[in-house]
Amino acid sequence: MAEKEKLVEVKNLKLYFNKGKPNEVKAVDNVSIDIYRGETLGLVGESGSGKSTIGRTIIRLYQATEGQVFFKGVNVHGKKTSAELKKLNRKMQMIFQDPYASLNPRMTVADIIAEGIDIHGLAENKKDRLEKVYKLLAMVGLSQEHANRYPHEFSGGQRQRIGIARALAVKPEFIIADEPISALDVSIQAQVVNLMKKLQREQEITYLFIAHDLSMVKYISDRIAVMYFGKIVELAESNELYRNPIHPYTKALLSAIPLPDPATERARKRIAYDPSQHRYKPGEECKLCEIKKGHWVMCSEEEFALYQNQLC
Repeated sequence: MAEKEKLVEVKNLKLYFNKGKPNEVKAVDNVSIDIYRGETLGLVGESGSGKSTIGRTIIRLYQATEGQVFFKGVNVHGKKTSAELKKLNRKMQMIFQDPYASLNPRMTVADIIAEGIDIHGLAENKKDRLEKVYKLLAMVGLSQEHANRYPHEFSGGQRQRIGIARALAVKPEFIIADEPISALDVSIQAQVVNLMKKLQREQEITYLFIAHDLSMVKYISDRIAVMYFGKIVELAESNELYRNPIHPYTKALLSAIPLPDPATERARKRIAYDPSQHRYKPGEECKLCEIKKGHWVMCSEEEFALYQNQLC
């Protein structure tokens, strides 16, 4: 079988706020992860775990404190000329969490979508620019009539579609979707996720899909990384993670997913995560270990043997 191509490589990434001060926050703490071309990597965890910070640091909205991010072998955080940055920004785009705050209320939908087209000079003339906007609107399930309207005239789901169209306008290879459905109604969430999956097949896009809704993440993701207090604590293929969760925090997250049957839901027991239950030797540093092929868990040496026995 052919080896998967690494599109994004994150190596020992750290992002500390107020570094060296009493109120220092280790938002991202020594994270290493690979994202392969054509896949969707889901990144989950509770609010404040560092999910969005990782996404923003990868795309250079935040400058890394330490570590490296490579996109197709190029160091994202290295020194860049304006031309190099422009080229990199075209290949990496972001869909933001809040569809209400991420669109300029003073710009028409056509100008919002075409902003990247204008910056990168992708349209030959005004007619070509408008045709590209119409095509992008059609791709995300909107019509030509929407082009001259303003963001306040749209629902949340429609605004998120506009945000997706804006990201697609420059034909990116990699899109970071930062909780793109969390502000939407449940009925609209499925529509947006199905749209993203459809566009991924048609445009050959790679996603980092950040969310806290584990049920939706399972539906869209090939692999899932679980984050807790700035660290990746478990990483596995989607079905494997749901079938065989190993880390206690992952088990706690999965136990919180609501079930559609009221009787089953009432009888089900939630699992509370207690960090003090881990077995660490004094001064021992935990690290991501491969418990089985493709299934990684943050653990100590003693826990590594224990977790392997659980899978036997």
